[in-house]
Order: sequence, then C-alpha cells, then structure tokens
Amino acid sequence: MRLIIISGSSGSGKSTALNILEDIGYTCIDNLPASLIPSLVERIKLFDDKNYAVSIDARNTETELELVPYLIQAPDFAALEHQLVFLDAEDDTLLQRFSETRRRHPLSDKQTNLSSAIVKEKQLLSSIIDLATITIDTTEMGFHDLRDFIKRNLSTLETPNASLLFQSFGFKYGLPRNTDFIFDVRCLPNPHWEKALKPLTGNDQPVKDFLAQHSEVNEMYNDIRDYLNKWLPRFEANNRSYLTVAIGCTGGQHRSVYLCNLLTEYFSAKLSDVQSQHRELRV
Repeated sequence: MRLIIISGSSGSGKSTALNILEDIGYTCIDNLPASLIPSLVERIKLFDDKNYAVSIDARNTETELELVPYLIQAPDFAALEHQLVFLDAEDDTLLQRFSETRRRHPLSDKQTNLSSAIVKEKQLLSSIIDLATITIDTTEMGFHDLRDFIKRNLSTLETPNASLLFQSFGFKYGLPRNTDFIFDVRCLPNPHWEKALKPLTGNDQPVKDFLAQHSEVNEMYNDIRDYLNKWLPRFEANNRSYLTVAIGCTGGQHRSVYLCNLLTEYFSAKLSDVQSQHRELRV
C-alpha cells in the first residue's frame, strides 16, 4: 500500500504525472482538499488493497494549503508508506505553456495577471516544497521524458537499494536537470578528432578500444567508481531512494557514453536497480 501526493506549480505537469500513475495502476484523485488527507489515510489503513496518488495544489484554498505541512507530518500519515512529489518549472516556461494552451491559471483574475499568479502560487506552495521527497524540474521535459522519470522513480517505492541512473550528456547542449552528481570528463583524449572515430559513439567497439588504451581514461573511471562506492551507501542511509549520476563530455557522443556504460555495467553487478541513459543519443 502506497500513497503518492503530487503537488507543484500549475503548468508544471501535475495532471500528466497523475495520468501516468493511473496508467501504472494507482487509484488517482485530482485536486483533493487537503483537509481530507486524514480521512484518506484512515481509508487506506482499513482497506489495505490499493495504491493511491492524489494531487494537492493551489486550487485548494489558502486555509487548506496551510494545513498540509501539519497533516503530512502527523503520526498516522508518517507511518504510511508515502512520497511527496513536487513538480516545478522556470517562470518563463510556465508562461509559455499557458500561452500555448490558452488555459487559465487558477490564481489569475481581473486584479492578478498571469506572471503575478505564477509568483503568488509558488509562495503559497513554499511550505509544501520543503517537505518534498522528490522534486522534478520539468522546464526541459517533454511528455515522454516525464513519463520515463515517473515510471523509473515512482512505479514502486520498495527497492532493496537506491535506484541508480547513469546519464551521459554533452556540455555544449547544457547541463542536465534533476541530477545529483555531475562529473566532467572533457579533459580526456577525444575520439572526435580521429577521422575514423568521429561519426561513431561510445557504444561502438573502435571508440571503446581507443579510450581503453589511454591510462587517464581508466584512472578517471576508477576514481568515479571508487567515489560512488564510498558515498552511495551514505546516501542510502539518509533515505535517498533515487540517485542520478551525470557524466559529461563536450558533445555527449564518445567519452561520456563510454564511461557511463562502464559504470552501469559495474554497478549493475552490485545493485538491483541500475539504468543508463544517453541524452544526446536519445537512448
């Protein structure tokens, strides 16, 4: 039995997140009045047969929202297996989304324009974000990105180890969001400057052979591996269930992909939930 509370800014993807959870088997309630949380918890305790996901956001009254921190820290709620997930995006992105969809912001009216409504909403929800167990920045996320994130991080809350994702990326395309560690490997020999290797990626054997022959590449791999071996247990002990490690080179095609794959292979032999993702290869 699990309960997931979805909150966040209007336009950040809360409804999409709730729909995705419904698709994977959760009983979902949109815009639950916060004062009904104790009743829902009691219902869950009496009928331990379903997983629930509910959204609580600025469509609640201010009085209701003020109750949320007290209600979710109450003993009955704290004893329930739960996650509080907060979705947000940059203000400019939220403005653009509302303009494109022509939806009305729940806090906008004749006295409050859209920009002011976005700022006001974040102020109203500030006490909730402080309690979030997972925060998702959807500024650069499309539907499929958000779906994959939710399925990986929220489809189950019971894992013997932290869920570990290795992600390669290219610095020239910007830093990845929603990551816990970033390692810069641009100092390593670059296959991009080898004519035969330039069109290939770190998934291809000639690139693997080229990188494996350089001692500094192996040293970088060993240092990252040893660092994670030392500190991952500390994060798990601090109740961190999901960790993302980003490996970046210039274009995200060769060095970062190669090291990401090596680390995924190594930690897959040690942990039960290890995945890899190559942002610039869309894999």
